[in-house]
Amino acid sequence: MSDWNQQIIDEFRANDGRVGGQFEGAPLLLLHTKGAKSGEERVHPVMYQPLDRGVAVFASKAGAPDNPDWYHNLVANPTVTVEIGDERYSATAKEVTGPERDRLYAEQASRMPGFAEYEVKAGDRVIPVVTLERA
Repeated sequence: MSDWNQQIIDEFRANDGRVGGQFEGAPLLLLHTKGAKSGEERVHPVMYQPLDRGVAVFASKAGAPDNPDWYHNLVANPTVTVEIGDERYSATAKEVTGPERDRLYAEQASRMPGFAEYEVKAGDRVIPVVTLERA
């Protein structure tokens, strides 16, 4: 794990889910996945959108041409753990496609304009949207 991610994780846990810097005020969670190849637990800070029965996360990787590692991990192993604030729970990951994916992504881009930029930067890559429903 990068030092940058570890600093965010440490700050998140020390402050009941609140962090400063570029993520100050943003809805941020810690996503625990099982490595697709290694089988080892990985923890990833990820922005989210609250939903009625869980949250949606967006595999934007800041508009990179490929998907983030955490996305590949949860596709291989959809049982994950989520930390929001000081709460921690098990969830099941499910990719959302079609009009529902487009609706959720548009909502995220309206809440956090950087996501609209990520979509442009990603070019032909459709940024995956994944729901995490409580187990």
